[in-house]
Amino acid sequence: MSLLPETTRRLDVLAAEIQAAGRAPSVVLGVVRDGGLAYVTGAGDHPAPAPDTQYRIGSISKTLTATLVMGLRDEGRLALDDLLYRHLPGTPVGSVTLRQLLGHASGLQREPDSAGWWERTEGSDVETLLAGLTPEKVAHPPHRTYHYSNLAYGLLGAVVERITGKPWIEQVTERILAPLSMLRTTYHPHEPFAPGYVVHPLHGTLHEEPRTDTGAMAPAGQLWSTVGDLARWAAFLAEPVPEVLAPQTLAEMCVPVAISDPETWSGGHGLGLELYRRGERVLVGHGGSMPGYVAVIAVHRPSRTGVVAYANAYGFPIGQVGFSALLEVLDREPVPPAPWRPAPPPPPEVAELCGRWWWMGLAHDAAWEGGELVLTRAGREPWRFTMDGTDRWRCHSGANDGETLVVRRDAAGGVAALDIATFVFTRDAGQLG
Repeated sequence: MSLLPETTRRLDVLAAEIQAAGRAPSVVLGVVRDGGLAYVTGAGDHPAPAPDTQYRIGSISKTLTATLVMGLRDEGRLALDDLLYRHLPGTPVGSVTLRQLLGHASGLQREPDSAGWWERTEGSDVETLLAGLTPEKVAHPPHRTYHYSNLAYGLLGAVVERITGKPWIEQVTERILAPLSMLRTTYHPHEPFAPGYVVHPLHGTLHEEPRTDTGAMAPAGQLWSTVGDLARWAAFLAEPVPEVLAPQTLAEMCVPVAISDPETWSGGHGLGLELYRRGERVLVGHGGSMPGYVAVIAVHRPSRTGVVAYANAYGFPIGQVGFSALLEVLDREPVPPAPWRPAPPPPPEVAELCGRWWWMGLAHDAAWEGGELVLTRAGREPWRFTMDGTDRWRCHSGANDGETLVVRRDAAGGVAALDIATFVFTRDAGQLG
């Protein structure tokens, strides 16, 4: 879906204004709609913005690590509430769970021990990382507070390697990058790529940063990518490819594990994904930074709209670019509803369930939509049920998600009531459930 000319002009101006104000050598921005890259813009000429130029994505790498972990969970090779001990025996921080590590609720300190800042230092192997752990690395009681931890994702990468017997990058490539055709997302940079800089605060000159191999900490922030490739990842976060990860598993990743700002509740963290509330919308994605680079990916899943953005200047406000651009698109070009089309008649056993039902004087309407029995009440999220046996239905949305609907029948075999988790709905408006 292409964007309107007035929207693209606004995005051009937005990128130019923030690039100039933030003094970045280059900024590049891509908008994703309906599974594809709808528009690319940017500003600056070191290098000129292009959809195939690589930048470091920093902590956006964590979203791929988390996807690996969740895929292994779906295969039955781990459980989210496994203690770390189970997969890394003997580690002195093994009393935290994989779920806590994924959601930054483990209490682990933010960074691993290193001779210098690990992001600017050549990394060690997994065994060296594990050997450097001590009980003191748990800086906070687990799950008492949100505490972002790069170290946690180094350990999750070690778990992936122990379970699969393969290096983390091989698993990322085989399970995610290759199936999604993200062929320009790599461990090391490949031309064309943007050099990363720190801009001198007084005279605006550029200091080029080293491009390190972070070793065992790679699962926390090593990868390089492009606007084109990260657009494919944004499309996946909006609508996952089941061969890579089950849609219900990605939905699980978007449920908050911890709120990162308890005062305003505008941000939180799910299972590997950052969650952002902007007005009435909830966005998912992640920010990223490495010395000389910043990046952001943000997706509005209901409309399948996302933004990816990079700059090659450390400290540049890339989140401002990404979120402003995404909100511009959502506000200016709301996704139209899908057109109504006539449907085939419901099966007889479903037809007798359709119509109005009452509970405690409140009206609920049952209809057959796309192979689901849907109960709606004004002002509430619909309850969607799929058949789960004779006269049994299972809900998978709204307040009754996971609950069972049982059809109660009278002596003649007719439908007498709907029992939803012991709440009894009847055709009689005056009968209380």
